[in-house]
Amino acid sequence: MERQPQSLLLCALIFISFFALLHLIEAQDQQGFISLDCGLSPNELPYNDPLTGLTYSTDDGFVQSGKTGKIQKEFEAIFSKPALKLRYFPDGVRNCYTVNVTQGTNYLIKAVFVYGNYDGLNNYPSFDLYLGPNLWSTVDMNGRANGTIEEIIHKTTSNTLQVCLVKTGTSTPMINTLELRPLNKNTYNTQSGSLKYFFRYYFSTSGRNIRYPNDVNDRKWYPFFDSKEWTEVTTDLNVNTSNGYQLPQIVMSSASTPISTFAPWNFTWLLPSSTTQFYIYLHFAEIQTLRSLDTREFNVTLNGKLAYARYSPRTLAMETIFYSTPQQCEGGKCILELKKTPKSTLPPLVNALELFTVIDFPQLETNQDDVVAIKGIQNTYGLSRISWQGDPCVPKQFLWDGLNCQSADISTPPTITFLNLSSSHLTGIIAPHIQNLIHLQELDLSDNNLTGGVPEFLATMKSLLVINLSGNNLNGSVPQTLLQKKGLKLSLEGNSNLICPDGLCVNKAGNGSSKKTSVVIPVAASVAFVVVLGSALAFFFVFKKKNTSNSEVTLGSSSYTQVSDDRTTRSSEPAIVTKNRRFTYSEVVTMTNNFERVLGKGGFGMVYHGTVNGNEQVAVKMLSHSSSQGYKEFKAEVELLLRVHHKNLVGLVGYCDEGENLALIYEYMANGDLREHMSGKRGGSILNWETRLKIVVESAQGLEYLHNGCKPPMVHRDVKTTNILLNEHFQAKLADFGLSRSFPIEGETHVSTVVAGTPGYLDPEYYRTNWLNEKSDVYSFGIVLLEIITNQPVINQSRERAHIAEWVGVMLTKGDIKNIMDPKLYGDYDNGSVWRAVELAMSCLNPSSSRRPTMSQVVIELNECLANENSRGGTSQNMNSQSSIDVSMNFDIETTPGAR
Repeated sequence: MERQPQSLLLCALIFISFFALLHLIEAQDQQGFISLDCGLSPNELPYNDPLTGLTYSTDDGFVQSGKTGKIQKEFEAIFSKPALKLRYFPDGVRNCYTVNVTQGTNYLIKAVFVYGNYDGLNNYPSFDLYLGPNLWSTVDMNGRANGTIEEIIHKTTSNTLQVCLVKTGTSTPMINTLELRPLNKNTYNTQSGSLKYFFRYYFSTSGRNIRYPNDVNDRKWYPFFDSKEWTEVTTDLNVNTSNGYQLPQIVMSSASTPISTFAPWNFTWLLPSSTTQFYIYLHFAEIQTLRSLDTREFNVTLNGKLAYARYSPRTLAMETIFYSTPQQCEGGKCILELKKTPKSTLPPLVNALELFTVIDFPQLETNQDDVVAIKGIQNTYGLSRISWQGDPCVPKQFLWDGLNCQSADISTPPTITFLNLSSSHLTGIIAPHIQNLIHLQELDLSDNNLTGGVPEFLATMKSLLVINLSGNNLNGSVPQTLLQKKGLKLSLEGNSNLICPDGLCVNKAGNGSSKKTSVVIPVAASVAFVVVLGSALAFFFVFKKKNTSNSEVTLGSSSYTQVSDDRTTRSSEPAIVTKNRRFTYSEVVTMTNNFERVLGKGGFGMVYHGTVNGNEQVAVKMLSHSSSQGYKEFKAEVELLLRVHHKNLVGLVGYCDEGENLALIYEYMANGDLREHMSGKRGGSILNWETRLKIVVESAQGLEYLHNGCKPPMVHRDVKTTNILLNEHFQAKLADFGLSRSFPIEGETHVSTVVAGTPGYLDPEYYRTNWLNEKSDVYSFGIVLLEIITNQPVINQSRERAHIAEWVGVMLTKGDIKNIMDPKLYGDYDNGSVWRAVELAMSCLNPSSSRRPTMSQVVIELNECLANENSRGGTSQNMNSQSSIDVSMNFDIETTPGAR
């Protein structure tokens, strides 16, 4: 009896040790997981969710703004503990979470939103959700009393990830939980873009939702079963799921199969639109015990097109079949069918199905070195500006206060070029992190309380042209290297203890005690010259304006009124000269049947299908009020298309210019744009080489007409595959002339203008000099040529060289055309024709515009390429046909390795 307390103590210790070990095992299972209970007090310890066993912790330290709240008691019984609290953001427009991640890793990211009338206003919020600088989704909680979840699979591009909530109206953004789960690197990979959750089903009558710990990746599986058409198959045996996707045993231990042995297995879903791209993942395992003569073999088809032939699931071993390229369904309706082959004695069987839509994130994050530097500056000075959240540079509407940024093109991360922290109550020394902003051109730290010396590293910053350190308490000597740096403007006034040696600084003493220091370098003579030149130019333009104020406005006119942000105000624009073919807004509404059918969306706005005179089909492009393009581009396109006509330029049927309602009405191009066909978004077979050549010949002819057939000549400025449209006969026509410019003076070789165009296609010489000429279009056309040859994206960060021109240049050194040519053509082309096209493309991309061919020469060369291909005879596929090899290669398969 005396030993009983000791025994009880020993049992208690064993129990505690076992519990600690169990907790350790759970923690290991959650390795890499990030589970934030948004709104949990930083004083509260992490806790385990009783339903899942997942460990949640406070979001304090991951976000620097917002207030905490709690859903009302009447909702508490509906939700698990992590959803009971929340963080809401009444201040600022963009509020962001910053999470450390492993670069290059696929993460499943989930954000949970439960309103629960936390504020007593019963006003369900709506706001935007961003992943880094790109829009992820719009969260509209209206009518969602049970909350909503946004889920995405995204490959990280840096070692930090930012999830931002953006206020878009009067309601306040809020969030309950934010969760990240790292996935196996060989799973859920895409050709481009990220995967937005659409559905995830396992086929069972259980009615049970499956999540962690059953699913080690914390995917949530919903049961689905069509009892009228299917019968359920189950097993108690273990299924080998170690193929990387690692589905739960409970998911793979059930499956659906048609009730009738001879019936196919069908599954139908609707997508948001016919242009929506998606990836589908089918998970199979044979879980029935087959008799010796039994076989199960079936074909997989999507909307009637064969995707995988004669497939047989492996016994008690999971296999995953998926498309390696994004798919589309005509009309947005998709029908997946599994149909038994003639040799099969059993009907098809499937265990689980996942589907994701593709979401593209084209905007690159700010240069990571610049991000580290600016955050170091933020931490050094304890800056808590509400706008200093998320990406510093992009998107532009959320640019951090006091910064300016720039990027060469869409393939280049933006860099910080301007930093203004004037009057920001800064104390201490000038932050050493500033020297890591290597692209910085202007630095303003004036009117603060900075102390210490002027650092010498400022002189080593090669891009820095303007430094304003006036109005501080700096002391010591100004470094000679800084004073001697050519082209630098340095302001040091108001630093009474600062010493400028050798009389290079002008000292002004009020009563003999205070000094004001100002140093400006360049040379005084140069300044005087600039002043004289500026006065002369001002006189010239005033004189010119008086003489041209009443003249007719042409596309190249300089009479536009410029505002400070380099945009043109609508009120300053003269009306369009030609009034023919003008439609009222009510006529536009009628012709589009109240904007019923959307054809697409561009930088200008939405494009709708319409009908004029009851039978003529048209495409109506409406200017969006949020568009980056404006009335200037609209006016330019109308005036150009009203005076130029060519079979390879998209014709303008008319326009609408009524108050805020602006529309361009074009001839209808039934087959969309060239990029859609190259990428497979339009469905059908891949364009053969002969058809590609025909399309670029016709595009080149349209461009050649602009350069040589127009008086004055025109430069398109935005030549790219999305601006090459195809009609019902696959005739190519050049479109989108909003950025086009003319040469108003005959014989002029170039126009000096602000750089415009599409990154990746932009002529580097034009970008560098601001001098625009026809050869800028030639460069862009060279990029188009490389696209039709390679069927590669213009920018691809995963390639050996990101830009297509650099990549092709590297591949050419290996001398094998097959390394460059689109593999989907399966060698069905004339090698001589291809080599000639490649050489022509590379000549168009010559860094020196004077060494590029003219568009007339390009047309001649391309016609020769086409003639060579036509004379070959060859085995080019008909455009409407699709070879079986093309279909069978659409799917990849991942299996569990067999035993040796």
